[in-house]
Amino acid sequence: MTKSRAATSCGQRTSTSVASSTKLDVKPLQLAANGSSCLANTSTVLKKQRNLSVRSSSAHVVTTFDDAKGVSSSVVEEKIGVLLLNLGGPETLDDVQPFLFNLFADPDIIRLPRLFRFLQRPLAKLISTFRAPKSKEGYASIGGGSPLRKITDEQANALKIALETKNLHANIYVGMRYWYPFTEEAIDQIKKDKITKLVVLPLYPQYSISTSGSSIRVLQNIVKEDSYFAGLPISIIESWYQHDGYVKSMADLIEKELSAFSNPEEVMIFFSAHGVPLTYVEDAGDPYRDQMEDCIALIMGELRSRGILNSHTLAYQSRVGPVQWLKPYTDEVLVELGQKGVKSLLAVPVSFVSEHIETLEEIDMEYKELALESGIENWGRVPALGCTSSFISDLADAVVEALPAASALVTRKPDDTDSDLDLMHYLTKMFFSSILAFILLLSPRLISAFRNTML
Repeated sequence: MTKSRAATSCGQRTSTSVASSTKLDVKPLQLAANGSSCLANTSTVLKKQRNLSVRSSSAHVVTTFDDAKGVSSSVVEEKIGVLLLNLGGPETLDDVQPFLFNLFADPDIIRLPRLFRFLQRPLAKLISTFRAPKSKEGYASIGGGSPLRKITDEQANALKIALETKNLHANIYVGMRYWYPFTEEAIDQIKKDKITKLVVLPLYPQYSISTSGSSIRVLQNIVKEDSYFAGLPISIIESWYQHDGYVKSMADLIEKELSAFSNPEEVMIFFSAHGVPLTYVEDAGDPYRDQMEDCIALIMGELRSRGILNSHTLAYQSRVGPVQWLKPYTDEVLVELGQKGVKSLLAVPVSFVSEHIETLEEIDMEYKELALESGIENWGRVPALGCTSSFISDLADAVVEALPAASALVTRKPDDTDSDLDLMHYLTKMFFSSILAFILLLSPRLISAFRNTML
C-alpha cells in the first residue's frame, strides 16, 4: 500500500472560517509558588546572546473589531500581540547536546524536590552528554536537524493572514522553550514593540506541566519582576483540543488517510501521544491524560458522525529512563496488535501539530519498522496539521475569542505546600525513581561520559 499525505500550504491567505461552539480553556494566570528565575534553565549560549532581537512577523497596527464578530466596532488604537509557544528543536547536529541540556535542566521536565534542586544543572549536563550521540543519529536521519522552527514560523505567518481575514491585525511572535528563538527573547521583543494586549497560544492542543506549563512558567517569572508585563492585559489559552475546528481538522486528515488503504473499514486508528511520567498525573495533578482521552473521544465522535466506524486505540510514546510513564506504551502496543492479527494500522500523532523528530523519526521509522516486524502489513500515518487551512483558521478563531478575556495576570504569594509534604514519600517517588534510576540505567557508560567532560 502506498501512503498518501494530505497537502498543506503555509503562508497563503485562508478565507475559510471554522465555527466554534466550544468554549476555550482561557484563564487568568496565577504565579506558581515555586517558580524559579526565568534564566535558571537556559544554556550558556542563550545567556551570551540575550541581546539578540526576535524577528516580529508584522508591523505595529491599529486594530478594528467588527460588530459581526461580537466585539465593539469602535476603532481602538491597540497593538495586539499573539505569542505562539512551542518546544523548539536543534537546527544542526552541533545544537543537539545544548538543546538536550536546556530540556533536562527544566524543572518541569525532571522534577526534583526543593531540597535537591541544586542538582538540576549537573544532572542535565550528565544526561545530555550521554544522550547526545544517539539523538544526533536520529536528527541525522531526518536531514540533520529539526524542521520545527521553520514550520512554526510558517504557521505564524499563516495565522497572521487568517486573523486579517477576521479583521484583526496583530503582531505574531514565536517563543521556543528549549532552542531559538527562546520564549524569553520573544517576550523581550513584545515589550520593545509596546504591545498593549497579548494572547498566549501554546501550540500544544492538550495542557501538560511539561509543555504549555513550562513555557507559561517562564512568563510567570517575568511578570513577578517586570511592571510592564504585570500591567499588560494577557489572555492565556491553556488548551484547545476541544475546539470544533481542531477536532474536525483532525477528522479530515484521518478520513483522507483511511481512503488510501485498499480496505479502509478494516484499518485500526492508532493514536500515539507524547507521554509524561506517571507521577506528573498522580502526584502533581497534571490534566494531560484526562484531556488526551477526552480529545480522542471527540475526534472519534466526529468520525462516527461521518459514518466512519473503525476501531481505535491510544498509546503513549517517547518515554525516557526506567521510571513509570503513562501507559500503554506505543512500542508495546504495536507488538501486541501484531500478535492479535491486526493487519492494517493508521498512526495518528495526536499531541503534535508540527512535524519533528518524534513524528519523522520515531513514528515514521522506528515504530513503522516495529509494526511491520510484528505482523502488521499495511501501515499509514496521518501528517501533523501544519498549515492546514481549516486548522489555522480555527487558531485564529481561538485568538479572537480569547481577546475579550485579556486582563492583568493575578499573582499570589508563595505558600508552604511543599513543606507540608511527607518528605520521605516525596523523595522516594520523585528523587530516587527519577534520578538514581537514571544513573543506574546508564552506568557505566554514563559515568565514563561524565568523567570525560570533567577532564
